[in-house]
Amino acid sequence: MNMATAAAIVLTAFLLFGHAAVQGLRFDAKKGEFRILQVADMHFGDGRTTPCEDVFPYEMKTCSDLNTTAFLRRMIRNEKPDLIIFTGDNIFGFDATNAKISMNAAFAPAIASNVPWAAILGNHDQESTLPRKEVMKHIVGLKNTLSKFNPAEAPDIDGYGNYNLEVFGAEGSNLSSKSVLNLYLLDSGDYSTDMPTIIGYDWIKPTQQVWFQKTSSRLQASNPAPGLAYFHIPLPEFESFDKPNITGVRQEDTGSPMVNSGFLTTMVSAGDVKAVFVGHDHINDFCGESMGIHMCYAGGFGYHAYGKAGWSRRARMVVACLEKTDDGSYGQVESIKTYKRLDDKHFTPIDYQLLWSKNSGQ
Repeated sequence: MNMATAAAIVLTAFLLFGHAAVQGLRFDAKKGEFRILQVADMHFGDGRTTPCEDVFPYEMKTCSDLNTTAFLRRMIRNEKPDLIIFTGDNIFGFDATNAKISMNAAFAPAIASNVPWAAILGNHDQESTLPRKEVMKHIVGLKNTLSKFNPAEAPDIDGYGNYNLEVFGAEGSNLSSKSVLNLYLLDSGDYSTDMPTIIGYDWIKPTQQVWFQKTSSRLQASNPAPGLAYFHIPLPEFESFDKPNITGVRQEDTGSPMVNSGFLTTMVSAGDVKAVFVGHDHINDFCGESMGIHMCYAGGFGYHAYGKAGWSRRARMVVACLEKTDDGSYGQVESIKTYKRLDDKHFTPIDYQLLWSKNSGQ
């Protein structure tokens, strides 16, 4: 057994057995906030031997997947998220010669931090040594994850990794046993299964939308609360955004499916989702608004993913804040804000933006 194989075995054991399972999600009782780190498109390969893409020539010699790992550690250390959400293309195709080992390494900083994390799949995760179903099963088996394979109440749902997460009110408040922020994570698929009639990327199917509608209705019946949706491939409506109706930049075309399955309309009808967060198009990082819902890219995170030399890799933060009640406790969510952090010398924050406010209904 060589040292690389031995190290991989040790890492796997650590990831699978190294920590107790994380508990449920809850707003911080001191600050009244909940912080979500979105990591899009790590494109992790084989670690140190996997080169970077689209960096300056002088950076190539020392740049690898380990730069992605260092950036993730930096984000966790400095931003102190309450939840990390990986929105697909976590590993990258044939450049990940062993899917399990690559996933273990890609998620390792999140697991080691003891911060709860969740993941969904992109269009490249199944292109290594495991089919899509088995990739999601492996993710669900890792430590400290809140990822789920699929909802038990919807056994025939399309895709792998459709689930919701509830974020409960602050400890000691009247809403400590109620979800005050609802998160919906969906598998937007990989490529059309109707080729050559319909080419291109996959889309969110009717079975997924029915599950979303039922889940949203159930949660709102218990306690009306804002919701956020996370998936990989952008909806066709992302194509309509450009200056001056965006915050951030568009530097490439939208890689959305040819089919518009109506999921934006479904979310509008449900009434609780205030913002959608996707990845897929690495050098787009903007937010735009359509039909009252903000739709946001994270921007590319991974160094083995395509990008643009001189345009820093980045991650998106979302911060939900609770309102203060008359008795000095915390109540419902009052506002949802977002910004991005760049992996540059100064760890620069950019594009602060209010996505939703309870008082204005924005």
